[in-house]
Amino acid sequence: MIKVGIVGYGNLGRGVTLAVNNAEDMQCVGIFTRRNPSELKPVVDFPVYSVDELQKFKGQIDVLLLCGGSATDLPQNTAKLLKDFNTVDSFDTHAKIPEYFEKLDKVAKENGTLSAISIGWDPGVFSIARMLFGAVLPNGCDYTFWGKGVSQGHSDAIRRIDGVKNAIQYTIPKQEALESVRNGLNPSLTTRQKHLRECFVAVEEGADKLSIEKTIKEMPNYFADYDTIVNFVSEQEVKDMQKKLSHGGFVFRSGNTTEENAHLLELSLKLDSNPEFTGSVLTAYGRAVARLAKEGVTGCVTVYDVPLKYLSPMTNEQLRAKLL
Repeated sequence: MIKVGIVGYGNLGRGVTLAVNNAEDMQCVGIFTRRNPSELKPVVDFPVYSVDELQKFKGQIDVLLLCGGSATDLPQNTAKLLKDFNTVDSFDTHAKIPEYFEKLDKVAKENGTLSAISIGWDPGVFSIARMLFGAVLPNGCDYTFWGKGVSQGHSDAIRRIDGVKNAIQYTIPKQEALESVRNGLNPSLTTRQKHLRECFVAVEEGADKLSIEKTIKEMPNYFADYDTIVNFVSEQEVKDMQKKLSHGGFVFRSGNTTEENAHLLELSLKLDSNPEFTGSVLTAYGRAVARLAKEGVTGCVTVYDVPLKYLSPMTNEQLRAKLL
């Protein structure tokens, strides 16, 4: 039985809790929170502890599933946890993945632990598709579209701005760009030409809305490269929108094997709940990290470094008989 700790209990933590509960080969040692543990009522009746108590569980947890945000929480805290525990996280700031990897790889190797980073559906599942499609169709172009849906990382980044009470952000593909790819036109598209980002923001009383809007639109790695719409709404309106955290997207590879023969490869996801699906991916990679760590693997890994069979609860024999 793989012993799991869940760190953080927001939307993603709730999704991970459901996924771990559905995994017959996993046992949740506890949910670890910065909130008052007695006030937390998780969707599954797992034990709840203060995150300050984690050290007491050193040696009793095979892998920690980290459910913090990419803007500040993961960059500040993952390396500390990695000194004593194996970890899996969903760090999704694409531009900063290389430096994040290098930092954690050093810490993990020094402490004999293992960390899987940027685990989710993008980066994650979509990353695998981009690599696979490019490998089998080398003469071509990659395209990735996200949405329409709620981006957890971008929403979290807005919520951390001074004066913001609550916020939700929708990523919306531009249909003209999407159709040009589907029609095999192989267009050259900028980031701005592919997506629109729309934000719904509730602010503290007296907050400077113009300054907040400017901060959002100029935020590097999040909004600066996109057409961004900022709507100021009530906190209740944001809460109503947060009841449905759907998302999805598409990965395309468009190319040729000969001048006469063109091919379009597509993977699409349509998700009723972004955090529940992301939590399911984190949990599958938690299984993989626990197995790899038992084999003595240390350092930092991404989806490219983990053999697919380690994600499945099936044996090798079952995989060959049922899925191959």
